[in-house]
Amino acid sequence: MAVKYFKYDKPFTLENGETLTGLTIAYNTFGRIKPGRNNVIWVCHALTANSDVADWWPNTVETKKFLDPAKYFIISANIIGSHYGTTGPLDTNPETGAPYYGSFPFITIRDMVNAHILLAHELGISGVRAMIGSSIGGFQAMEWAIMQPEFMQRLVLIATSARSQPWTIALNESQRMAIEVDPTYGTNDPEAGKKGMRVSRAIGLLSYRGSMAYNETQQENDNLYKLTGFRAATYQQYQGDKLGRRFNAYSYYRLSQAFDSHNVGRFRGGVETALSTIKAKTVIIGISSDIILPVCEQIFLYKHIPDSELYIITSDFGHDGFLVEHEKLNSILKPFIEQPLKSI
Repeated sequence: MAVKYFKYDKPFTLENGETLTGLTIAYNTFGRIKPGRNNVIWVCHALTANSDVADWWPNTVETKKFLDPAKYFIISANIIGSHYGTTGPLDTNPETGAPYYGSFPFITIRDMVNAHILLAHELGISGVRAMIGSSIGGFQAMEWAIMQPEFMQRLVLIATSARSQPWTIALNESQRMAIEVDPTYGTNDPEAGKKGMRVSRAIGLLSYRGSMAYNETQQENDNLYKLTGFRAATYQQYQGDKLGRRFNAYSYYRLSQAFDSHNVGRFRGGVETALSTIKAKTVIIGISSDIILPVCEQIFLYKHIPDSELYIITSDFGHDGFLVEHEKLNSILKPFIEQPLKSI
């Protein structure tokens, strides 16, 4: 589906007090909205994904799946700071007439949600049947459920947490350190930091997948004798190159900082208090082998979100299990989303 754009021509104030003079939001839609507007599903995307859910979340936007475009009107919007159409570091700073690059301001998850609330208003959507988010997408969905408790009737939180913990922040800082040692990072060039981001991505993948996934998918054939050129090594090289071709280092840097800033309890009396205000019926899903946002984080959510259910998906694919285990997700989410709802 073709990407669409919403241009907001008023000042947009960020959580840190800085202001963007205007804002562009890229978004995709699938299916058609029903007259009663009770079939809307909003999907919040993960770190380096785009607004085209069918592109990055395989086997979900399909007939008889939980994001069935024959039944639902599905919306996903690209986040601020990203490389896929929404205002970010490669866009022109109106005050200088040149791209922001490294001067693009610090952003938070709340900034992302506030931008998407503007889009929802523009589209005339006052409520949704379900809000779905995985990983940093789950951060957004959770924030939105706290900021506007009446906006969604169903909330789906997959492989996510109520706040970023020191472990995840340390992983992200290690990735930023890799970008910073690239001598081109900091220059006013869209290709700046590409080599550093290549290493950064390789570091990140270790936490996204974990040992079980690597040992299962990158194992050597015991009949072949090797001293170099191992599959796991070439896989790291390939994945680093792949992200370098499709993403921008300045965006990657800022989005990882936004990830670190996530804390639903900030200025709300603490995490437990904030979670207790969520009104949507909630399904929380953890991935058994996730080491970046482990199951203990989802158990915490389950204990503190009032009307919630918890499911743990057994998978060897770590945090990336939410991308791989689509059949298991479908068995949980399809009946949950299809449940009759009160009128929106």
